Amino acid sequence: MRLTDFWRRMADYFGEGYADSFARDHVMSELGGRTVHQALDAGWEAKDVWRGVCRAMEIPADRR
Repeated sequence: MRLTDFWRRMADYFGEGYADSFARDHVMSELGGRTVHQALDAGWEAKDVWRGVCRAMEIPADRR
């Protein structure tokens, strides 16, 4: 998954204005106790970060 696709999915689910704020502030155990930005900066693949977000936020399968 490309980063552009990842950020589009984040914006589609959380909204344009909230996606980045969520990605900076919400620490998730699914990402090893990191935020989205920290996980991406640590070298995690965008698809793995998205899967972690989906698990943590219980995003329905049809929105993944």
